[in-house]
Amino acid sequence: MPMMTVNGLRTNVQLVPADGAETVVFLHGMGTDSLASFYLTLAPPVAAAGIDVISYDLRGHGKTERPVSGYTIKDFIADLDDLLVQLAVDRPVHLVGNSFGGTLAYSYASAYPDRVRSIVCIESEPPTDVWSRKMTQILEHTVRFLQVEESFDWIEANYSSHHRRLARMAAERMMSTNMAAEVPLGPLMTLAEVAAIDCPVLSLLGSHGYQSDDLEALTSLLPKGELHVFDGQGHSVLVEQHREVRELLLRWVARHGAS
Repeated sequence: MPMMTVNGLRTNVQLVPADGAETVVFLHGMGTDSLASFYLTLAPPVAAAGIDVISYDLRGHGKTERPVSGYTIKDFIADLDDLLVQLAVDRPVHLVGNSFGGTLAYSYASAYPDRVRSIVCIESEPPTDVWSRKMTQILEHTVRFLQVEESFDWIEANYSSHHRRLARMAAERMMSTNMAAEVPLGPLMTLAEVAAIDCPVLSLLGSHGYQSDDLEALTSLLPKGELHVFDGQGHSVLVEQHREVRELLLRWVARHGAS
C-alpha cells in the first residue's frame, strides 16, 4: 500500500487499477473503520469486474497520519479532492461511502458536482442539522463508553477479541484527537443543498439502521435518488450483506457509467 502526502498528511492509499472506463472511490466509516473494510468486501470483486478502485484511510484512521485537530467535513473533502488531483483522475468518479464515508460523498458531490458520476451510500446520510445532532449524541455516548475499562470486557464477551482490539484503537483515536468534537460541526448542508445534488444516488439502508424512523425521507428529497432496504438489518450492512451490496454496486455502475 503506497503512502502519499495528501493535503499535508501522510496518507495510506490502496489502488487497484483495472484499466477500466469507470473509477470507484471507497470512503470508509469513522471510529473503528479503515480501508480494510472495503478491501475485505468490495474492492477485489469490483476491480475484477474491470473498474478502477481507489481506497484510502481517512485522516486519523488506519495507517494515515493522526493530527490532533482538523476533523471537520471540510478537511475530509479537501483530502479527497487533493488525492484525486494527485492521482490525475480526470473523469467523474463513483463515490461509495459506508456510514460517515457516505456523508463525505454527499458533501463532495455538493462541492464538486462535475467530479462525481454517482453515489452509493451505505447506511449514510448527508451532513444536515438533523445529522449533526444525531452524530453529537452518538459520539458523546461513544466517548463515555470507551472511557470505562469494563466496556472492553463487554465488547469481547458479546463480540470477539478482534472487536475488543478495534475498540481499543477507536478509543485511542477519540481520546488523542478533537475528532468527536469537530466532525458534527460540518460544514452542514441545508435541505435545499441536498436536493440540488443532481447525480444518481443509491441509498442502501438497514430496516433497523440509523434512519429506521423514516427510510424514504432522504431518497424522496434527491432528484435522482433510489433506495434499497435490507429487511431486518441494522447499521452493519456492509459487513453482513456485502455479497448483495457488491451485486447492487456492480449493476449500479454499469447503469450509470459514462457509456
